[in-house]
Amino acid sequence: MGSRNADPKPTPQQQALIRDALGQIPCGVFVVTAEHEDRRMGMIARWVQQVCYEPPMISVSIEKGRPIMPLISESHRFGVCQLSEEDRLTLRKFSKAQEIGEDPFLGYDLVHGNLHPLPLLAGTAAYLECELTCHMDFEGDHDLFVGIIKGAGYRDDVKPMVRTGETNTSSGSHGQTGV
Repeated sequence: MGSRNADPKPTPQQQALIRDALGQIPCGVFVVTAEHEDRRMGMIARWVQQVCYEPPMISVSIEKGRPIMPLISESHRFGVCQLSEEDRLTLRKFSKAQEIGEDPFLGYDLVHGNLHPLPLLAGTAAYLECELTCHMDFEGDHDLFVGIIKGAGYRDDVKPMVRTGETNTSSGSHGQTGV
């Protein structure tokens, strides 16, 4: 059997079409949280998806090298808090890079759920507490974390933040801080 030729790289026009088509997929705006030993972190993520009904599971895509990754891997748990449409302050807070040793949750009311001391933001539209079941390292710029949902809560008096049309796919913006 002869060697297989590599697929040709998409043209700039094809890349633009791919980017724009991906931008039409609706994304929520979430704060992914983790705690291990004396460190707590949170970051904005947009690529969160349910993957199973039984047991209930979700996946979260996180850009490689983000400082929250070892906290999730070492604690084997993470939280996902969906922001409400009006919550611009929390969006700005968790979109910024955090300093080592900084506790980004100071000043926020937290929920003490089933996986305590996992930090969960009380004022969000919904939250999920997840036990890590799988971490997949792809050849791309993001890794995938899959977790079984062990606890949850939501508010029916607020509208969750959802976005479409985001087309900036450069590293570190789409899926993490570009909202």
